[in-house]
Amino acid sequence: MTNLSRRGFIAATLAAGAARTLPAIATRTGGRRILTLIYDKSLGMMRAVDRWVP
Repeated sequence: MTNLSRRGFIAATLAAGAARTLPAIATRTGGRRILTLIYDKSLGMMRAVDRWVP
């Protein structure tokens, strides 16, 4: 296991959960998914934000 900080572990856990649930939600509903890259100061790196627009 890599040496993750508490914040990094929480971010990785949330990203894994989102990667598992978002494709299932997107296939069931109509609309568009918009991917936006933002700079997260708390993580110190870029982060992808995926939004669903009807």
